[in-house]
Formats: sequence, C-alpha cells, structure tokens
Amino acid sequence: MHFSAFLTTRSAGPAEDRAVMDAMVQNAVDAERLGFDAVFLPDHHFTGYAPPASDPMMFAAYLAAKLPRLRFGFSVQTIPLHHPVRFAERLNLIDQLTDGKVLVGIGSGTTPEEMIGLGVNYKDTKTLTDSNMAIVEQLWAKQPEDEPVVFDNGHYKGAVVSRIAPVAWSPDGPQVMSVALRPASVQRAAQKGQPAFIPAFTPPVLDDGDPLPHLRRYFTAYREALEAAGHPQERVDFALEWTTHTYQHLHVAETDAQAEDEFGQIIDLYQTAVEREHAANKAAEQISGVELGPVHDGRSPGWQKTWCLWGSPATVADHLAEVRDVGIGNVLGGFLGGTLTPERVAWGKKSMELFATDVMPKFSSR
Repeated sequence: MHFSAFLTTRSAGPAEDRAVMDAMVQNAVDAERLGFDAVFLPDHHFTGYAPPASDPMMFAAYLAAKLPRLRFGFSVQTIPLHHPVRFAERLNLIDQLTDGKVLVGIGSGTTPEEMIGLGVNYKDTKTLTDSNMAIVEQLWAKQPEDEPVVFDNGHYKGAVVSRIAPVAWSPDGPQVMSVALRPASVQRAAQKGQPAFIPAFTPPVLDDGDPLPHLRRYFTAYREALEAAGHPQERVDFALEWTTHTYQHLHVAETDAQAEDEFGQIIDLYQTAVEREHAANKAAEQISGVELGPVHDGRSPGWQKTWCLWGSPATVADHLAEVRDVGIGNVLGGFLGGTLTPERVAWGKKSMELFATDVMPKFSSR
C-alpha cells in the first residue's frame, strides 16, 4: 500500500494564516522524512480552510523544490473555478517540475461562497466541470499544426491556435483522478485508465458509520470496469496502485484511550471551524439562490466512523488491513485537521511518527 498525507488544517483569521502555512510546509517535510509516498492538497477559497489551498498548484511547486521524492496529489481541483486554458498550462508545468509525479483529483466543488467569489453560478457547476474537462483534454491533445481549438461553454471562451506550452512531462499528460461514485464517473475513470477516489458512503446518506460495505461495492465496480476496458496491464496496475481512500482525520496515539481523548478534542476544534465556515456559506447561499443542508456534525459517531480513523497503532493497523483486503492501493489521511493550536500541532506530529514507525511497515515490503 501507499500512504499519503492530506495537507489540510484551518486558519481562524488573518493573524493565523502564516503560522498555518508554516505548519503545512512542516507537515509535508515530515511526510517525506517519515517515508510517506505523497502529499495531497485541497483547492479551497476565502474561508481559511488551508490558506495555501487558494492556489494548490503554486504551493505544490514550492514543496516540490524541497521534497523531490514525493508525489503531489490534488484532492480535489474544483474544475468550474479554473479557466480551461490556464488549468491545462499550469498542470503541464507542475507535471514537468515534478517529473510526472502529480495526481490530479477533479471535482465540481462544494460551497456557494467559493463559487460566487470567482463568478460561477453554483447551479452550473456540474455542467461546467464536464465541459471544462472536455476542453482541457482537447488542449492537451493539440499539436501545433492542428486546427485551432475554439471553445465557448457559456462561461469560458477562447481559441488556442498553437499549443499548450510546456508540454507535459508524462507522455499521456498529467494523471487525472476521478471519484468513483456515480456509474458515469466509474466508467469515465475506467475507460481512461485513471486511478480513482473510492467513497465509503452512498448518497444521500453521507455518514451511516459502516464504511467498508460501501468501499467494497464501489471499488469492485471500478476494478471490474477498469479490467474490462482493454488497457495494458501496466496501466491497470498503476491505476489500482494509486486508487485512494481518504480519512479526513487520521489520529494515532500510544493507547486507544489516549487516542480517544485526543481525537475528541481534535473533533471539537474541527467542528468549531466548519461551523464558522458554514455561517459564511449561508450568506453566500442567499446571493446564489440555492439552499443547502445544515452543517454536518463531526461529533456524531456515524460521521466519525465514516470519515475518520483513530486509535492505537494496533487498532489502526487492524482497520487498515481490512481496507487493504478490499484492494485499496493508497490511503490518504489528514494529520492536522481542525483549527490549529500548539497542542494540535504536537498531536499531529506525534501521530504521524507513530503511524510511520508502527503502522506503515506492516503494509510495505520496503
């Protein structure tokens, strides 16, 4: 199995931004030192959810110069918020700067505040995601002698006469990842030979607290479609190797009791942060003409069992053995989630150390 660190934590206000950014850089440095295979970055705006997430490609380029061994993932790029030409250019550039070690998760976004701040109608996000990616793929495929790529999807328009420069380092372009949830997204990932994010829930219920049956079902559907798509075995193996399951919070302590106590305090910090962000999104909903549901309750057992993993090294390893047996190739976990405090930083650092020394070796032949 691969193990990746999700670089995400919250800033409660402008005075905290730099300290949070420094902590995220150190989180990435620790991940490389401890033997993690990749770090993943979110794409978020305005609320203080990981300040470098306002431009995760710039942040990844900064980290890549410091940490050349790591892969750099995006979980996930909010496609409607990116001009397709700039998206194609910048991903090619980061693909070059990392020698092809990027994994580009794509999605349509989650919050009205982020959409209206960048001039996108929340109701149009699904359509824009599909049309933007179709344009990006045309641009990546274009050769200088080809006819111009002319596009107008109602929000972005333009014409590219020559080509996207630089060319990607990877022969097939930067590696895109999809969420294998709906049948159409499963088929898309399979037909393109992409790694996928495998969910542990089935909408509309997002937190029933029994993740493994959902994980098995979605992974099996994805694997069967991938193996039936006719790709070379090398492509199938790579896609399965980087197929990813995510834990918003992954916390390890010396004992189960200690982990339970610390995890409860971490969730309190997290819940305070998401409720603060939810207030801004409610204001944005009025401008956007949409009304989403209430903020989720991170303190509920169902949400915690669906989205989190915590315990002693033995408890965490036992759970991950079940995840490995499903077939998941990459486990992505957040070690700094919630509003950052000095105590939270210390817990996250110790958790990563324990995870790397007492859990990861059980799943790796290296």
